[in-house]
Amino acid sequence: MEYKKRYEEWLENTYFDEITKEELRNIKDDENEIKERFYTDLEFGTAGLRGIIGAGTNRMNIYTVRKATQGLANYIVKSGNESKGVAIAYDSRRMSPEFAQEAALCLAANGIKAYIFESLRPTPELSFAVRKLGCIAGINITASHNPPEYNGYKVYWEDGAQITPPHDKGIMAEVKGVEDYTTMKSMSLEDAKVAGLYEVIGKEIDDAYIAELKKQILHQDAIDAVGKDLKIVYSPLHGTGNIPARRILKELGFENVYVVKEQELPDGDFPTVSYPNPEAEEAFTLGLKLAKEVDADIVLATDPDADRLGVRVKDKNGEYHDLTGNMSGCLLADYEIGQRKELQGLPEDGYLIKTIVTSNMADAIAKYYHAGLIEVLTGFKYIGQQILGFETTGKGNYLFGFEESYGCLIGTHARDKDAIVATMALCEAAAYYKTKDMTLWDAMIDLYERYGYYKDGIQAITLKGIEGLEKIQEILETLRKNPPTQIAGYKVVKARDYKADTIKDLETGEVTTTGLPNSNVLYYDLTEDAWLCVRPSGTEPKVKFYYGVKGTSLKDADEKSENMGKEVLSMINKML
Repeated sequence: MEYKKRYEEWLENTYFDEITKEELRNIKDDENEIKERFYTDLEFGTAGLRGIIGAGTNRMNIYTVRKATQGLANYIVKSGNESKGVAIAYDSRRMSPEFAQEAALCLAANGIKAYIFESLRPTPELSFAVRKLGCIAGINITASHNPPEYNGYKVYWEDGAQITPPHDKGIMAEVKGVEDYTTMKSMSLEDAKVAGLYEVIGKEIDDAYIAELKKQILHQDAIDAVGKDLKIVYSPLHGTGNIPARRILKELGFENVYVVKEQELPDGDFPTVSYPNPEAEEAFTLGLKLAKEVDADIVLATDPDADRLGVRVKDKNGEYHDLTGNMSGCLLADYEIGQRKELQGLPEDGYLIKTIVTSNMADAIAKYYHAGLIEVLTGFKYIGQQILGFETTGKGNYLFGFEESYGCLIGTHARDKDAIVATMALCEAAAYYKTKDMTLWDAMIDLYERYGYYKDGIQAITLKGIEGLEKIQEILETLRKNPPTQIAGYKVVKARDYKADTIKDLETGEVTTTGLPNSNVLYYDLTEDAWLCVRPSGTEPKVKFYYGVKGTSLKDADEKSENMGKEVLSMINKML
């Protein structure tokens, strides 16, 4: 058994430290645990690594981090860009500082300068730092909103976006090519500093980042008028958002920002939530409690690496409403594009960019403002790729980009979703609407009245372990071979298969291409502007079913969405 050989090798080889070996000795009688840790290498995917922290080839530890960094270093050296350096940031998760340090010293040992943040920083600031410092790449140690036992390793390229073709495949190949752990390079911190290959960064990047955010403000007049009256509750969910989010709000003039004390300080155990995800209802339990105590207008929560923002808004009756990622994204898209048009005018070649699993309300907003709409695969790096395309060709202007998973980007200072700029913009929008005697909920209802009552949902099933991964692939292949012709009473109009690069019109039989990169994703366009999309998660052992409907009222949309959700669950259960 190959996994058993790997296990024995880690126990016997002097390369691995004693702490690692002791952890492995403790599982000597657990055959299944040994198998899970060693049956494969932790996969370096299209953005990097993500996995459970622990000893083993299929776990996040200093050795798998060093391996990934050695592969990245090999790719950088082969491309002749080692003189540009690499920026490194990390979040509040367990082992994040240690993994960041490991990556920095491996880079230094390969002759590549590492710029490492002095303490935890948000993901978007890492994206900003890559371009600000003129680096060839960036590394971010984070597992975003995953449970506490996880950590991850994301790689960015010189444009500030997570790696895309051809760099992703090239780096993946180099990482895979590092087969012998003992060949990976490292050096001491002292030697790296003496060689000028290790530099700590902090305040100067923070200040430049905050300055860029402020450039995106459209209505400072509204903040000046009512910023002191608006009440905001904010939670960083034990992550990186606390300092930058509070700083930007304070400097702009929002005086009543109440931080959820229990969730204020960084803590990789995330003691107040089982799952530090701003999409989850439990993430808002403490925030809503505080909001009711202080009568807050808005309740905000950023995930641990502060690239995603969850929102609750109060209506005029004092009731708090949950804004999904699609809702807050559309609210901000309409505000940003609408107010830019009013204040500055819009470029003729301006574009709103969304992912394929994002609300069709985005299409309606783009059409209303006579802007172009670009649809990309799931993953904000593809939105970043479009921004780079605009810059390199001189054709196209970025207006706004977002995805349903609570992430958006205002401006082009970063090339990843940015919950700090989203926090700023949402509070600005709240101030603007307050000057019109409107709440953010009023603004949301106005959007529904103007564009239609779109409602989007998601059903996901977790399938862990080797068997789970196989089952996820089986579900996709079952649907691929037997595509549905009707879903929840809606007729399937077109079936898209992004793996086969086909779009089949079910009425005419005509087949066209998707025009997007290869991806194991299935999408069904339905009648009445409804849709369903199936894809495996890129970060968790899940298969996700995304769907959207359009109703004639909130109640009608809710009923249609509930019916769709039940139908999807039934579909899933039949395949299990």
